[in-house]
Amino acid sequence: MTISAQVKQTLASLKGVQATLETYAVTEENSAGKEILSRNAQKIAAVIKDMEKRIAVLEFEEPQYKGF
Repeated sequence: MTISAQVKQTLASLKGVQATLETYAVTEENSAGKEILSRNAQKIAAVIKDMEKRIAVLEFEEPQYKGF
C-alpha cells in the first residue's frame, strides 16, 4: 500500500470518527458531555482539513496517485 493510499485511508477513518462524535453529541443529554463531544468533533475537523491539504500536496508532487 502506498503512502498516498494510507493517508487517504486514515482520512476516511477520521471522517468516520468525526461523524460518530457528532452523532453522540446530538444524542447526549448531559450538557457537559455534549460540549466535550462537540469540541472533540471540531478538533477532528481541523485534523481532517490538514490531512486534505497534505493529500493535495501528495497528489501534486506525485500525479500518479491522483484519484486513488
